[in-house]
Amino acid sequence: MSSLKSDMQDYKELLSQYLKTKDEAVLYQAEQFSKQSIQQNISPDEVINVHYQALQELIPNIDESVQDSFQFLIETMISYGLAYQEHQVLREKQIELKSEIGVAANMQNTLLKTSVPSANAMDIGVKSVPAKEMNGDYHHFIKDEQGNIGVAVADVIGKGIPAAFCMSMIKFAMESFTENQIYPQWILESLNRVVGRNVDKGMFVTMFYGLYDVYTHQFYYASAGHEPCYVLREETGEFEEIDAKGLLLGVESTVQYEQLQTAINPNDLIVLLTDGVTECRVDGRFIEQEEVLNVIKAHAHLESQEIVDHVFKYFERLQDFQLRDDFTLVVMKRNDG
Repeated sequence: MSSLKSDMQDYKELLSQYLKTKDEAVLYQAEQFSKQSIQQNISPDEVINVHYQALQELIPNIDESVQDSFQFLIETMISYGLAYQEHQVLREKQIELKSEIGVAANMQNTLLKTSVPSANAMDIGVKSVPAKEMNGDYHHFIKDEQGNIGVAVADVIGKGIPAAFCMSMIKFAMESFTENQIYPQWILESLNRVVGRNVDKGMFVTMFYGLYDVYTHQFYYASAGHEPCYVLREETGEFEEIDAKGLLLGVESTVQYEQLQTAINPNDLIVLLTDGVTECRVDGRFIEQEEVLNVIKAHAHLESQEIVDHVFKYFERLQDFQLRDDFTLVVMKRNDG
């Protein structure tokens, strides 16, 4: 307040000049006074008090009701100043947190990065987009020395940074498996033990894992409580649900997972997804599962990446370009004769 008192005379002179001349140049000097007050952390009520004291000296017989109104304003601005300071502190913390989340999101993108494998008999497309900065969905590809393709699609029950690091742990666990350990049943049972030992209680993971044998064209799969996936048959033009029973990862350490298989014929489509696709919500309602599949079917003649891009754009438009949930879709098409 001492610095403000030293400027009191200057402020009074500025006010006196303005009352006499209404000169805009004086208003500019008043703006500079305001900026100086901010730099000195002078609160709004203190500035109003300075104005009030200067006004009393310039107009000694000021009306009593005007004096009372200034007292009312000063008390109001005291509360305003305190609330504004709290707001600024919260805003600074929010900016800091947003920056930290941005760093974590970049780390997640780096840690969870996976390459789409190339295969002569299999065309693969994938789209994974988070609803917010951190992605609770996860997909990963594995290719063994024989060219067989393993694919995982997962969803963490729990979001944010803990979910991201949970997925990172799962990815590194998967990459540690040897070439002869990529069959779905073994993968899920191994990951279930990893999640159970290392993830906090209350955080679970759903996962669908499949292995495509490029020689026999069999698709082996198992599920840990994940969304059913599908095969669009070229011969019939109909979808066939592929699902297997199994608990979410991390629920019970000794659980055994069911492994099933299905033959993949030329131009059949394997469709793997998360609930952000099948539970897309628009205008308070969930999109019917048939609508999702019909959009995929309508673009089935395209290459796999084009299919997933068209599906994503369709649902993005439905939601006015504001995703309500993480979106992950993988399409694999057997394209040999």
